Amino acid sequence: MWPSLPELRDGLRRGTWRAVDLLARCHDRIAGVDPLVRAIVALDPSADAAARESDRRFAEGAARALEGVPVLVKDNIDTAGLATTAGSRLLAVPPVADADVVAMLRAAGAVVAGKTAMTEWGNFRSTAAIEGWSGVGGQTANPFALTHSPWGSSSGSAVAVATGMAPVAFGTETDGSIVCPAAVNGVVGVKPARGLLPTRGVVPISPEVDTVGVLCGSVADATFVLAALGMPPAPPVRAPRVGYWPGRRMDAEVLAVADRVVARVEHVPVELTFDGPMLVGALDALIAEFRPALEGYLATRPGVPSTVDELIAANRADPVALALFGQELFELAAAVTGEDRVAARAKRAAARAWARAEVTAALGDLDAIVAPTCGPAWLVDPAVPPPITRATSTYAALAGLANVTVPMGSVGGLPVGLSVFGPATTGATLAVAGAVAAVCGPRPVPNCRSTASSAAVGAAPAAVVSE
Repeated sequence: MWPSLPELRDGLRRGTWRAVDLLARCHDRIAGVDPLVRAIVALDPSADAAARESDRRFAEGAARALEGVPVLVKDNIDTAGLATTAGSRLLAVPPVADADVVAMLRAAGAVVAGKTAMTEWGNFRSTAAIEGWSGVGGQTANPFALTHSPWGSSSGSAVAVATGMAPVAFGTETDGSIVCPAAVNGVVGVKPARGLLPTRGVVPISPEVDTVGVLCGSVADATFVLAALGMPPAPPVRAPRVGYWPGRRMDAEVLAVADRVVARVEHVPVELTFDGPMLVGALDALIAEFRPALEGYLATRPGVPSTVDELIAANRADPVALALFGQELFELAAAVTGEDRVAARAKRAAARAWARAEVTAALGDLDAIVAPTCGPAWLVDPAVPPPITRATSTYAALAGLANVTVPMGSVGGLPVGLSVFGPATTGATLAVAGAVAAVCGPRPVPNCRSTASSAAVGAAPAAVVSE
């Protein structure tokens, strides 16, 4: 695995290694492991030149905040001249410009090494989609059990970090798409507060909730990256007092791990209420927001379909696209009327206010809320519908708050994570997450076995909280 990012930067500064060496290490690891897990869909041909430029800057004493650090980005984040497909074969023509967040990474000196696989269209094409599958990348595998799901939609980013293909990967989340794959692949995932990082140049689902975030091996590394991109600092937290929410109908095995971890920090029980009609309204809003957001994005991509109707027709003509599941969500979005979109604005405002009120009431004077992030990975079988999976990401997603998941242990040899959310700023959430992670022990290390076993996670002890 990789040294910490401060150690990487110090080694680069001292000349212990060069940026071109780190990039070569990425390429070697990808060549050795990716055929098993299918986490990478493209290597960036500009990376070699970027690494040489970083080495030149170090030699001249002009290094920038992320100088020479190799980074992977999810395949729905635009990279100029390199295909950004969102997993769809319909977006093969590369974008003409970098997404704003990629431009920020390059300006900070990061070396963009390549693109990571994802659930096609961010898992917003079908209600029966298979997490981690796309027409472009095929099926990404969980490195702790190759037969199991990597979750999604930031599947490849989580798997790439878990297997050491890069020390940092970027993903995106609408609801759970960073924290859930991070949890089931045993890494740290940060879904920042809405607006911390720009989303222009990212294939959208909804501008009201979409967020760009980061996956790393540690909370400290995630904090390092986000600070380099402009996140305001927050004071450290060494002894947090947290509210423990066990989630709704979470697996007993997951709760047992979470209970052991939470016992190591000062905590009180809290509850977040379930409001079915409010959550249905939030989904209605998402469907109504999708078409105008996506068509606005497609207008920036010459050479690809320009409307949702064109995408639907092209998918029907593609022998691969609809082979495993349909496009019901696309079809629902295509049928949305102007009146529906007006109603959606009220539903979105109500959902956001409700989620913020729920979190605020539960938080009180506590430092954060902790909850099991989700259940462990499940067996992937295209012939069998995926199980109903429980996750605790929705409240932070709807409220626009940061959500950080840290590895807390394992269930049946498969990693599970603990989520930390509630504070108003991303920095404050990371500070609490760092204190929580400190009681969790080392993160699990995958061995890319065909099935799960207790040995698959090494000696990682149980620890942490999430849903």
